[in-house]
Amino acid sequence: MATPTRNGTTGADNGKGHKFANAGAAAGGFVGALGGSFVPPVNVTVNNNKNGAARGGGGGRSHAESLLPAPEFTSPAQVRNYCNTLRAAAVTLSIEVAMGAEILKGVLAAVPDPDGRAFGSRVRAAKVARKMQRSADALRDAAKNAAACYAVFQQEYEEEIQRVRHRARKPQQPVMNWAQQ
Repeated sequence: MATPTRNGTTGADNGKGHKFANAGAAAGGFVGALGGSFVPPVNVTVNNNKNGAARGGGGGRSHAESLLPAPEFTSPAQVRNYCNTLRAAAVTLSIEVAMGAEILKGVLAAVPDPDGRAFGSRVRAAKVARKMQRSADALRDAAKNAAACYAVFQQEYEEEIQRVRHRARKPQQPVMNWAQQ
């Protein structure tokens, strides 16, 4: 019988064959702890796009660029669409990054302080997570600025927008239907 190593696996396979064994055991223990209660199925999907040519087109846009529409500003509708899409993406990313900062702070706070200081691990974790929280704040500010961009566009080009609106919507006069008597 092989002796377990520090991470609890045998030296024969270096833990590579049982990569997710502990995760499965944890999930099984969690489900078992719930007793007879209803547990919905959980599906995990992992997309591995290491091969960029497999996407089609070879020169496709990267993931970050695909969050936004093409920067073509030939109409007020395209300006509005770009600003709204940017705002929505920045808000979503801001929330995700803020959650990531909190999770990072919690994980790092569990690492013991090497000097044994009281609350030293929490202080170090807060220093690290603060930078990620600033990233979340910057994304939130980007969302605000995207909304403000469209508002300023409307103010600065109000005359041109109104001129086109009035031309596009001519008031219809009532039509007399003589056949209906």
